[in-house]
Amino acid sequence: MNTTVRNAPAPAAVTARSYKSAYRRGLTASLKEHALAYLFLAPSIVIFGLFLLYPLVKSVYLSFFLTDPRGNIAAYVGLDNFRQLLGSAQFWNSLEVTGKFVLLTVPGGLALGLIMAALAHSRLKGMRLFQFIFSLPLAVSVSTSAVIWMMLFHPTLGMFNYFLDLAGLPAVQWLTDSRWALVSISVMTIWMNSGFNFIVLLSGLQGIPEDMYDSAKVDGAGPIRTFIRIILPLLSPTLFFLLIVSVIGSFQAFGQMHILTKGGPAGSTEVFVYSIYKEAFVNYQFGTGSAMAIILFLLILALTLIQFTILEKKVHYQ
Repeated sequence: MNTTVRNAPAPAAVTARSYKSAYRRGLTASLKEHALAYLFLAPSIVIFGLFLLYPLVKSVYLSFFLTDPRGNIAAYVGLDNFRQLLGSAQFWNSLEVTGKFVLLTVPGGLALGLIMAALAHSRLKGMRLFQFIFSLPLAVSVSTSAVIWMMLFHPTLGMFNYFLDLAGLPAVQWLTDSRWALVSISVMTIWMNSGFNFIVLLSGLQGIPEDMYDSAKVDGAGPIRTFIRIILPLLSPTLFFLLIVSVIGSFQAFGQMHILTKGGPAGSTEVFVYSIYKEAFVNYQFGTGSAMAIILFLLILALTLIQFTILEKKVHYQ
């Protein structure tokens, strides 16, 4: 009897052994859970690495070299590619054109989307049909949109010049006149982005409680005052999101310029991305093109940080 009691493990030893066993089981389960999570994430990680991370690293690498027409490295030049760009008139022209394009498309796109969302948010009959029509541009690709608008902009057969002729006004060379080319493409881009802006803003409007509108009516606020004092502050997170996305999208615009104007006339529609395309895949200067891509990345990053630093303070989160 005494021997059995003497050989029995101490309560503290049993507790420590049980704790270690439970810890091992918990650690094994945690490792299995993380392994399963990374297994599901593996396809996304591989795609991100191949199509985003690797091109970024390769662009940074190539920006320090000169390349031959086949893309092979010819000579190390350090920061000479960046110095050459800063002294190039074409580089500054593409920046200027891109800035004008952003100023034309971003405010116009947000305004049009807000107007359409406000109209579709009303409870009138037939609004479901208008919601469908307003969201249609989202389903149209850039190339299809460009072909449609190319026919509208046609100098002799286009619908726009037909209406100008009915009004007794002279025809406009929408895509071949440097005064109108960028404006024309901007109008097309505003329409092309209107579907996405409309859907996001309509969702934001539908998220505003009806009590807000009822309280404004009780207080005697009219539609304009209600919109400025209540709707805009509550919609500011949605507008801020769309502003960030629209600015980034405008800096990355390429397809419509490539199809409609090829950057012309006289470089009036040669935005920054199209300039990168010409430098890398037309002139075969992959080093300079990579340097331009790095500058574009840093520029977008800086503008995004500025918007978050300055404009986010005015966003009203519920």
